[in-house]
Amino acid sequence: MDRAQKEKVVEELGQIFASSGVVVVARYEGMTVAQMQTLRAQMRAVGGSVRVAKNRLAKIALEGKSGASMGKLLTGMTVFAYSEDPVAAAKVSDAYAKTNDKFVILGGTMGDTFLDQAGVKAVAQMPSREELIAQIVSCIGAPASNIAGAIGAPASNIAGILKTLEEREAA
Repeated sequence: MDRAQKEKVVEELGQIFASSGVVVVARYEGMTVAQMQTLRAQMRAVGGSVRVAKNRLAKIALEGKSGASMGKLLTGMTVFAYSEDPVAAAKVSDAYAKTNDKFVILGGTMGDTFLDQAGVKAVAQMPSREELIAQIVSCIGAPASNIAGAIGAPASNIAGILKTLEEREAA
């Protein structure tokens, strides 16, 4: 890899660290290509990505960034899992680590906040952006459906009473 290629990698990593909602650092020593492809596919399904880069280049890219404390995790064979959604990459990484013992989560960052292993697990248990939006919409929609039910209830009650009166007269 020549100097120009290294500079390009450092720039790409810098953009990843700056624009991602969450970056998870994990050790992947001993994983097969098929296992890595499975991880990449799972990450792509939620809008995230997986990136392998040299630790030295990643440390250079981290200089001056908010997640610079993540540099101490960069030893050995490391991989970055990241997504714009602050929860997606952590969820996929945590789920994948449970099924593959060669994929070991070391930590990561969420914005300016450094995450250790427990922090990544905690983030993984949070609801995703889509789940939060669905919860908010249901909270907003619930009063409207309750009002519609309350308005419609007297009419159905009156219809029931009239039907009962008709049945009494017929009998």
